[in-house]
Amino acid sequence: MRLRLSTFAVSFAIGLLLAGSGAVAGAKEDVAAATTKWGHTVGQNDPDKVVLLYATDGVLWGTLSPKLRSDRAGLRDYFVAAFKALPGLNVSFGDQLIRVYGDTAVNTGYYTFSYGKDGETKTLPARYSFTFVKTGGNWMIVDHHSSAMPPPPRP
Repeated sequence: MRLRLSTFAVSFAIGLLLAGSGAVAGAKEDVAAATTKWGHTVGQNDPDKVVLLYATDGVLWGTLSPKLRSDRAGLRDYFVAAFKALPGLNVSFGDQLIRVYGDTAVNTGYYTFSYGKDGETKTLPARYSFTFVKTGGNWMIVDHHSSAMPPPPRP
């Protein structure tokens, strides 16, 4: 009896560990999907849609501005200006590192913005950090930092 109970306890513990690791993997996939959704929404060039992906207290240090945006009106103003400065804006993501801490997640990586200017396609490589908080089943952006990729160091 004691051996069966011990075997059951070990099996139960392993099951919990496996279930827990699956939940984290699922959360990482959800955060990756929320990041992709942000990129797709930016590609629609509609600031009102992009702003809805940020929490009401979301913060943005944008690639094109030295000014911190800490409310939805500021976020909207940033994207209105960005879509004017970079017509036909699109985003493609490179490597991402996603870490999940319960209902909070951080996605750090790089992306490349592409846009049309003077009849040519231009690119702007940048690095980013998104911090998401899960609210009502949705991963909302609470902090977003983006900066242009620096040139490689000279030898």
